[in-house]
Amino acid sequence: MISFAEYRKLDATALAEAMAKGALTAQEVVERAIARAEAVNPDLNVIVHQQYDSARATVPADGPFKGVPYLLKDLGAFDAGQPCTSGSRLWADFVPDHDATYTERCKAAGLVIMGRTNTPEMGLNATTEPTLHGPTPNPWNRNHSAGGSSGGSAAAVAAGILPMAHATDGGGSIRIPAANCGLFGVKPTRGRNPAGPDVGEGWSGMSTGHVVSRSVRDSARMMDCTQGAAPGDPYAAPAPARPFIEEVGADPGQLRIALMTSGFDGRPLDPECIKGTEDAAKLCTGLGHHVEPAAPKLDVGALIAATRTIIAGNVWTAVRLRCEALGREPSGQDVEPVTWALAQEGTRATAGDYAAAVLTLHQGSRQLAAFFQDYDLILSSTLRHPPLPLGAIDMQDSNLEHYWQALFEDEIAITPFYNNTGCPAMTVPLHISAEGLPVGIHFGAPFGDEATLFRLAAQLEAAQPWFDRVPDADG
Repeated sequence: MISFAEYRKLDATALAEAMAKGALTAQEVVERAIARAEAVNPDLNVIVHQQYDSARATVPADGPFKGVPYLLKDLGAFDAGQPCTSGSRLWADFVPDHDATYTERCKAAGLVIMGRTNTPEMGLNATTEPTLHGPTPNPWNRNHSAGGSSGGSAAAVAAGILPMAHATDGGGSIRIPAANCGLFGVKPTRGRNPAGPDVGEGWSGMSTGHVVSRSVRDSARMMDCTQGAAPGDPYAAPAPARPFIEEVGADPGQLRIALMTSGFDGRPLDPECIKGTEDAAKLCTGLGHHVEPAAPKLDVGALIAATRTIIAGNVWTAVRLRCEALGREPSGQDVEPVTWALAQEGTRATAGDYAAAVLTLHQGSRQLAAFFQDYDLILSSTLRHPPLPLGAIDMQDSNLEHYWQALFEDEIAITPFYNNTGCPAMTVPLHISAEGLPVGIHFGAPFGDEATLFRLAAQLEAAQPWFDRVPDADG
């Protein structure tokens, strides 16, 4: 079997190429991934459902990632016959009888699904600490959070179980854990990847799915495998001019980059985040791009309030429908305090409140689009702070106002506004704090323009490589 040291040197693309050439077999690659999972999962708690036997028995499709092991986040992305708990006791026994469209495309790409990764209840936190499955610590420092809501996926990739894993993002949930765990993560444009067949969109279009990865090319190739509307989708992102993998290594030209060293609310970032952002600005300038301080004027308070109304309405609907399926009245018995408080808030919001919230998002989209007439990208830190200690944002908090402030004002000061507007964005692992913790650097792009993100990301990856910078490399 391939050694762990050799395995960790390969991204998903390289693994697939090695198997296609006969240098490796799918069986030994899957066994290596399982062995690594069994070694680190007791400590990191990243995999909450194991499908090791079915992974061993899988005959992968002839796709670009044929034979590459893969983990699905335990939220959406149904895999027929396998549980999907959404990190919640309310869904602890839920087993879908069909694949999600996204999962179908993963299987068609040749990926071998070996389990599901930990997530906070219903993806409602920027850290992964659900009551049902317990916390996922950061592989770089076990006292800190891996981030959320795709924390299990990010920690699994950072710990070397596999080079790429599924993640979703409704307010930063791809980019937050990627930033915390030293990975690359792209939030696609609204409508880029399908959400069906059960829903047409997540959180009024704020939520989407993709991957966290160690290399830029894996993320680009995976988007090629999954992107595009499915029959019945309510809308789709603009079609790319060419495959995204062809953008990797392409000349991005001289980009006009706006530099932000504060959150969208104007409040300062942690000094480590400012340093990382300013260093990234210098790197971009050295690569020939034009960088200058600038920021769009968004009504941050209105957007956060609209986000809360939309999430509350969706949480209530999900809880109500699940309880109907179980034949009982909704209560706070099987969900965490924050989830129940949001559900209750969802019962009080009117149809007019929801319509006004969607209108607010669309107004924000117009404001950001106007700003992008003058700039190609916005550069900032991904988060307000380096990885927080475990427990810093607690879904056991019965005070929803306090929780919402800790989440939206004190931590995710950048990421959710790209969800609000539907624009693509990425976090790039360019900085390490003085304490040895990863700090993600964030770039936001105009609607539909993942191509520019991939071009720049590949340029940054070549200029300041990060692939070999891993935690516990020999663990």
